[in-house]
Order: sequence, then structure tokens, then C-alpha cells
Amino acid sequence: MNARAETGASKLDTLKLAVAVAILVASIWGFYFFANYSLLLRVIVLLAIAAGSMAIVLTSGPGRKLWRFASDSRMELRRVVWPSRQETMQTTLVVMVMVLVLGILLWLFDTLLMSILRLLTGHGG
Repeated sequence: MNARAETGASKLDTLKLAVAVAILVASIWGFYFFANYSLLLRVIVLLAIAAGSMAIVLTSGPGRKLWRFASDSRMELRRVVWPSRQETMQTTLVVMVMVLVLGILLWLFDTLLMSILRLLTGHGG
């Protein structure tokens, strides 16, 4: 009996998602169909219909999971300890110096290999 209840809820969720997508597609079509009306009016209507479509999505199971995920992500983001300006500047400076040093080392290694290759093939000096 439990499996039957889950199947019914899943079909209802699928129907809700399909209706929300259909409403959204119809509103986008209407936005372009009524091109001779005011752009501001069309944007307001499109945003209102999109908000209604999102409300329908949020009443479904996947929509509630998405909302819960967004809420949890926001809560985790508030827990993050962000670096200070000084730490950010120091880290950036270290990265830039390391990139410069590594670039110079690769250039020297490339020059060495090119010299060896010229010596072996007899090209150059």
C-alpha cells in the first residue's frame, strides 16, 4: 500500500511539473506574440506568471527538495569564515610569485631542451 501511495504522489508531482513548464512556455510565447504592447507590461506579466509557475513547482516533491537544498546551502554559506583583505592580498601575491617562478623555470627547461635538440640534430651554432 505504501508503494502505491508513493507512485500516486510521483505521478502528481510529474503532472505539477508538466503544468508549470507548460504555463511558463505559454507565457514566453505570449511575451513575443503580444510584441506590440508595452515592454514593461509584458515583462511584468511574464515575471508574475513565472512566479506562479515557480509556486506550482515548489508544491511538488522535487520542488520541496530543491527549496530545502537552497535553504541548507544558504545556511552553510553563512557558516563560512571568509578570509580578511590582508589574507586575500597575501595569498594572491604568493600565487603570482609562484606563477612567475614556475614560468621562468619552464622557460629555462625549454631553452635547455631546445639547445640539446639543436646539438643532436646539428642545426644552429
